[in-house]
Amino acid sequence: MSLAQKLAEERRARLAAERLLELKQAELFAANQKLGRHARALSEEIVSTRAQVETIRNENQQVKSDLNVAHQKVEIAERRLWHSIETIQDGFAFFDVDSRMIAANRAYLSVFDGLEEVAPGVHYTRILQLMTEEGIINIGEYDPANWRAMMQKRWETPSPPAVVIRLWNNTYIKLIDQRGHGGDVVSLALDITETVRYEKELKEARAKAEAASRAKSAFLANMSHEIRTPMNGVVGMAELLADTPLSREQQLFVNTIKNSGEALLVIINDVLDYSKIEAKKLVLHPEPFDLERCIHEIVMLLQPLARDKKIDLLVDYDLFLPTMFVGDPGRIRQVLTNLLGNAVKFTQEGHVLVRVVGVQPGDSPDTHIHVTIEDTGIGIPADKVDHIFGEFNQVEDERNRKFEGTGLGLAITQRLINLMDGNIWVDSEYGVGSSFGFRITLPATETISDVAPILPERLKKALIVDDLSVNREILAKQMEILGIETQCCASGAEALSVLDDTFDVVLTDHNMPGMDGIELACAIRETGSDVPILLFSSNSTYAEMEAGKQYLQAILQKPTPRRELFARLQALGADIDAPEAELTPTVLPDDRLMRVLAAEDNRTNRLVFSKMVKDAQIDLRFAENGEEAVTLYRDFAPDLVFMDISMPGMDGKEATRAIRQLEKTTGHHVPIFAMTAHAMDGDSEGILQAGLDFYLTKPLRKAEILQALTDHRPDGALAPHLPPEDQAALAT
Repeated sequence: MSLAQKLAEERRARLAAERLLELKQAELFAANQKLGRHARALSEEIVSTRAQVETIRNENQQVKSDLNVAHQKVEIAERRLWHSIETIQDGFAFFDVDSRMIAANRAYLSVFDGLEEVAPGVHYTRILQLMTEEGIINIGEYDPANWRAMMQKRWETPSPPAVVIRLWNNTYIKLIDQRGHGGDVVSLALDITETVRYEKELKEARAKAEAASRAKSAFLANMSHEIRTPMNGVVGMAELLADTPLSREQQLFVNTIKNSGEALLVIINDVLDYSKIEAKKLVLHPEPFDLERCIHEIVMLLQPLARDKKIDLLVDYDLFLPTMFVGDPGRIRQVLTNLLGNAVKFTQEGHVLVRVVGVQPGDSPDTHIHVTIEDTGIGIPADKVDHIFGEFNQVEDERNRKFEGTGLGLAITQRLINLMDGNIWVDSEYGVGSSFGFRITLPATETISDVAPILPERLKKALIVDDLSVNREILAKQMEILGIETQCCASGAEALSVLDDTFDVVLTDHNMPGMDGIELACAIRETGSDVPILLFSSNSTYAEMEAGKQYLQAILQKPTPRRELFARLQALGADIDAPEAELTPTVLPDDRLMRVLAAEDNRTNRLVFSKMVKDAQIDLRFAENGEEAVTLYRDFAPDLVFMDISMPGMDGKEATRAIRQLEKTTGHHVPIFAMTAHAMDGDSEGILQAGLDFYLTKPLRKAEILQALTDHRPDGALAPHLPPEDQAALAT
């Protein structure tokens, strides 16, 4: 091999070594770079881990700090809570699920002063034992063992009921124990000594107040009785004296006595009613009654006063509104009497109108009744309207100072309407008149179809004659609702000028200026007309006595109840030409006098009663006390008994019970009327419960006694055959 070849090979080897070296250097560099990157990543991970460790270390330090703060707050709250528990005067204690005391405040432990055993760890059963053994508890008539057993049984219930215990020093403690979900018990011991003492004082005060109320009620009842007894003599004798022949001056004196006595009775009734309302002792006594009849009865009672003042009393009762309702007729009558009486009292000219309308929704028996009393009186100033319903209030001015009263009537009326769940209102214009209205809801006992009349087919047109426009309007409206065509005239002369054969009936007022109703009837007959004539008169008794009534088909008391008007119109179909006298049935007399027993211990009242019935054909016997009444009942066998309630010895209620016992053997029930001067709430109930059937309050009214005789005349006894003046009293 040549040198050149060797040099070439050496050079090639050297180049290959260099290339290998470069390759290894490149591999080493790459490995160094990879190692460097790994070292950097590891370094960064160490730094991150170190930061996390530092963060956790800081967080742990914060948690430790927060826990320390929380522990401090809990200790403060616990200390404050326990300090508060120690501060309160009532006892407070904790018991664990095993009924051992955990803790208790000083107030709780003070009850066991001196007993070191009562401390945290003591069992509840031991506490009960110490209370009875150490005389801490006043258990009264209880046996100690029984008392502890009772308290232990209470303690073991899931929700122990509160209990009041009495300590040896008359301190009253109310124990309230609350069991938690884990079985621990929180026990409160409340000192209620002052509350018990206050309740005792309150009970004593209530007893005194009730005693005072009973004393007041007894006083009012006694006052009522003591006043009404002599007033029975005063008013009764005045009423009897007024029926005797008297001079004009004597009649004035008698009327003054009678009116003054009745005014005093109104005041007594107002005071008694207001006292009952204030004491919330006034209750309603619902029963079936006729609303329209109530209104007409009150109107008839006020009619004499209205006639004296020459004012008209009118009633406009919704023609197809039922009249039979269920309510308290006595209180409704009282409301109507107050409102109507005021209207008549404060009206000097014109009229007083009672308007009744109602709505009966669907098939419901409840009827919404609106009653309005309108007058043309002195009116009420606008600034005094809200004043009139107050107690003892009257509108004071120069126009009404002459009208006397208690000022309680409207206040009582408002209270009564409110008691019936109704409302009352007033509209008034000073110097023009007033309108008082009230609304109540009452269940009806009849339907509209029950009161709808069946009129003669020939009755198609009516002539209405009345000088008062409002009365013409009422009659015209009623006739038109019945399907009768009407024509109205303001005077008799105008009626004669329009009368022809097209009219089927004439409805005329009695008292009219110029030509009155009877004169008009005579004039109509003189024309040859035989048209039926119905006369409406505010004094039907006087109209009966006037000549010319033979020209009339009927004389109707004004205002006329709806049923009577319907009956008269229906009668026209039976005999269109029959005068009223021929339509009246004849009552055949029977063959013995009606036997009446009156028990009354007061001599004056016996005289009054005998004079009131002196013209009635009855066999009357008097008993002066209850024993005589029972004896006379057995021997006399009366048909009707009037029984005074307050009599010496055996009173009226005892006598009635004895009579009812006698009736058990005979099976015959005799009506007994109570005559009493008592008028307080509850008197009537007690009297009727004793077996009496009816209730009359003194002073007795002649009309009430005569009505009782008429209503309870038995078969086989003569009718009382009352004279005309008593018949008039009976009608009113």
